[in-house]
Amino acid sequence: MSKEKKGVYTGVIRKDEKGNYFCGPYLLDYQYTEAGNFKEGDKVNLKTVIANPSNASVEKYPQKSRNFFLANDKK
Repeated sequence: MSKEKKGVYTGVIRKDEKGNYFCGPYLLDYQYTEAGNFKEGDKVNLKTVIANPSNASVEKYPQKSRNFFLANDKK
């Protein structure tokens, strides 16, 4: 059975007013999101989460993920 839970969070990619990609409370790495051809509305599983190192967005997103993949939504 492939119903194993992978990752720390599953959600949908959104973009805020400043152009940041995020998923739930987590900031997504901009370059990784763009390079991986992810887009707003994609459902993803976040594999790992780290403290957000950016002073510009740490207030809004204290944690960040740069390791995520498309969620396999087959039921």
